[in-house]
Amino acid sequence: MNDEPRYLRPDVIIEPLVDRFYAWLHVVSPVQAAMNLAFVQVPLLESYVQSPQVHIAASANPELRGGLFVNIEEARSGEVRDLLAAIKHDRAAMLDFASAIAEAEDLVRQSATGFDLTPLYQKLPPVLSGLVELAYDSSNQAAVRYIEPLAYESTAYIEDRQSVQLSRETGTERPFILSTPRLSSPDVLDLRIPFRHPWLQELFASRVAGTTLSRLGELLELGEDQTAALHRLLSAEPDLAADRHIFDGGRIRYFGHACLVMQTPQAAVITDPFVSADSAATDRFTYRDLPDYIDLALITHGHQDHVVLETLLALRGRIGTVVVPRSSRGNLVDPSLGLYLSHLGLPVTEVDDFAPVEFPGGKVIATPFLGEHADLDIRAKSTYCVQFAGRTAFVGADSSGIDPALYRYIRNHVGQVDLAFLGMECAGAPLTWLYGGLFTQPVTKKMSNSRTLSGSNADQAAAIMTELGASEAYVYAMGEEAWLGHVMATSYNEDSYQLKQVEQFMTWCADHGIKSDHLFGQHEWRW
Repeated sequence: MNDEPRYLRPDVIIEPLVDRFYAWLHVVSPVQAAMNLAFVQVPLLESYVQSPQVHIAASANPELRGGLFVNIEEARSGEVRDLLAAIKHDRAAMLDFASAIAEAEDLVRQSATGFDLTPLYQKLPPVLSGLVELAYDSSNQAAVRYIEPLAYESTAYIEDRQSVQLSRETGTERPFILSTPRLSSPDVLDLRIPFRHPWLQELFASRVAGTTLSRLGELLELGEDQTAALHRLLSAEPDLAADRHIFDGGRIRYFGHACLVMQTPQAAVITDPFVSADSAATDRFTYRDLPDYIDLALITHGHQDHVVLETLLALRGRIGTVVVPRSSRGNLVDPSLGLYLSHLGLPVTEVDDFAPVEFPGGKVIATPFLGEHADLDIRAKSTYCVQFAGRTAFVGADSSGIDPALYRYIRNHVGQVDLAFLGMECAGAPLTWLYGGLFTQPVTKKMSNSRTLSGSNADQAAAIMTELGASEAYVYAMGEEAWLGHVMATSYNEDSYQLKQVEQFMTWCADHGIKSDHLFGQHEWRW
């Protein structure tokens, strides 16, 4: 039986982990990972070990959903204590690297007064030697620039931190990814291998192509128990939807959150891939519904709900290239998406504003992305115009209409836009919720709350539509879909400001003859 064809089940969840924490950009990219480990994850585990009951109670409180609390039962607190001890011992070099970053940032703040920066190089912590550049901007504000490609070769990047945990979808909400590490359990398969492991691609691609259990066991160097666990994740037949491809015209399918699949008979493009593994669900598209091959995957920005590594890894070998916006090269809050994904074994193309990327029968044009990043100097963000099958779709993600004139320029550059897809999480989380670990001096609560991770409100969304001249507008479900809870941790009710703004925008669209909808679950456009 081990040599008979086997296929990865469509309901298999693939959780990428670093030191047992769910992997995303800021905990994998070396400079940011060191900072988050030292100033977020270690203090979080220390707090839990000191008072597990506080964390467990807070995790069960709907009012505190999305807070940094470890949701692990007290009976397993010893395992968390062991994890903390292992991190402090095994990742001492990363913790030292984070301390060096804080020291260097403080040195520049205190000593860079507009005069020659050369003497400061001798005062930098030795571990940063050769990895940074000190520079002023045109206002004589100094900053440390990190030479990020070299940081991947430094003590801050440890591939041994990486592992993959496989399990079957049960329909139960997983713990919040920013706060709760994943421990081992009898119902999961832990593979202690790096994300770029060449044979992971064969495992993930076996949803479509098939393989054998004996081959996977040999390539992944599995023991007897692991092989038995892997066997439970495989089936004798592929489970793929018959209508996953089209044979004429064009089609767009909404898979949830900001994930769209745009298809012609010749090609397929996916945006911010985030796909449900619940193959029993009837209210959404899942892995069963994806085309066998996807020419382009478009990433709009680096937040954990838009560059979802568990989906990207699941599609390794099935994506021609992942298109990402180019970063600012070395800014502490703006790690490179291109370096991040290429080091994880994915094919990557970086784009600047208005750069075109062609695919069979169509073209993608990268367009500017305003807002949603708490006023931080982050360049690795892009919206896209996708031209295919005679139509143009604007993929706006969480961008804001704070300066409507931009969208007039976009229309002038790309031509008529037919459909616009927008995010309207217009009362987003405060600055420090996602970026707190990267600050080397205190940020007041008042300051943090004034700078939020917010997309367009009703007036801003209306301004975007006016300038683009699009005839259809669609707002994606901003974390309302229950299966996104482990990533989004959002809690809305009928009186929530965000939903009221969406309702106001829908009314505006109706008054202006624009077809519109607030997406949820699944939706399909066909022409």
